[in-house]
Amino acid sequence: MTFNLLNYSNMKNLHVVTFILLIIGGLNWLLLALTGWEVGQLFGGSDTLVSKIVYILVGLAAIFEVATHKSTCRACPPGGSSM
Repeated sequence: MTFNLLNYSNMKNLHVVTFILLIIGGLNWLLLALTGWEVGQLFGGSDTLVSKIVYILVGLAAIFEVATHKSTCRACPPGGSSM
């Protein structure tokens, strides 16, 4: 029996996690722009280890979504660009 980490179920779960992280990152930027407050302050400021880990995870989520978007997006035409 072969164990495949990149099966459909695992990829779907990873997509959900990265999507949630991107929402958190986007809302963080919105809050920062509108109020000057950022989510990292909940964890003691942007210089704390927890905040840095959250920021790194949000950045990695963005990279993952950029790299896999075309193959998972239902709105993008296969083999072509919509732009």
